Amino acid sequence: MELYLDSADLKEIETAFELGVLTGLTTTPTFIHREGITDVDGVILKLSKMVPILQVEALGENSEEICHEANRLISLGLNKHETVFKIPINNEGIKACKQLSKEGFLVNIHLVYTLQQAYMAMIAGATYVCPLIGRLQDEGNDALSLVSHCVAMVQRFNASTKIMFSSVRHAEHVRNAINLGAHACTVPWKVMKNLTQNNFTKVGIQQFVAHTNLMKMRVSEVIQEGKPTVALDTGVTSALVEMTVSGLGVVAVVDKEGKVVGAFTDGDLRRYLQKEGEQLLKKKMADFTFKKPIAIMPDALLYDAVNMFKTYQVDNLFVVDQEDKLVGILDIQDLLQMNLIS
Repeated sequence: MELYLDSADLKEIETAFELGVLTGLTTTPTFIHREGITDVDGVILKLSKMVPILQVEALGENSEEICHEANRLISLGLNKHETVFKIPINNEGIKACKQLSKEGFLVNIHLVYTLQQAYMAMIAGATYVCPLIGRLQDEGNDALSLVSHCVAMVQRFNASTKIMFSSVRHAEHVRNAINLGAHACTVPWKVMKNLTQNNFTKVGIQQFVAHTNLMKMRVSEVIQEGKPTVALDTGVTSALVEMTVSGLGVVAVVDKEGKVVGAFTDGDLRRYLQKEGEQLLKKKMADFTFKKPIAIMPDALLYDAVNMFKTYQVDNLFVVDQEDKLVGILDIQDLLQMNLIS
């Protein structure tokens, strides 16, 4: 199925065609007016150089005027083999379509709402027949059946006409076009840009990225700056200040050589306050007994860090060098924000 962008916005046209999968661009006088463009011929020429196939309106009161407008636009510099002239369905439009088709022009008969209109356009040699699905559905009509019947008609008569599904309002319309076997579909950018989107896909990509990061990134790449530490001869108040400044719920307790000997956490603080009250604030770190801290080397993979978080059920890991001196602290929240822990 050929995919066309339906727009006159130069920025979104440039963005859409960077995808590299579009057949061409359809536009209308309404779109051009909406963009505040006054030099219509100038913008049509510019668009023709931006896209592989350009579909533009050829309007007139009768078939002669319509044919004259198509020829006039070609004389401005449009490529006859890369320009499709859009003509509304009526008797004059059919006459113009027949004449232009004989002369090798590409024609899109649009504003089609019935199978009979589509048939007349097909036998007049239209390159495209364009039913307006959204507009038909707005009026409560079975627009999808119309597309199905048009596709079947083209197949039945072995015609070269392509049925273009148009007036697309949402991604479901594009799915309808695919399922019904439409030969082409013209889509506004607000719908087209979301055709590749799906929440399950988004989650899957996030998981792939997260798992890749776990196997490639090192602990040293994500640890927070700063080293919240307190010495053994430091009081509890200093530990509280360090936790407040760092925003972490833990400080590393170090000996005279700067080696990490334990961890003092906000949980410890609450437990000791319940037990000892204000007397706790008079104590020093040396007055407490510390377990060997859970530590990891800075060159360890994040994969290893995640396993340690899960195994030990802690919120922080001390990152230490080979001499057990603090390099930094890895907080579980950092990994959660990176979607590395589920």
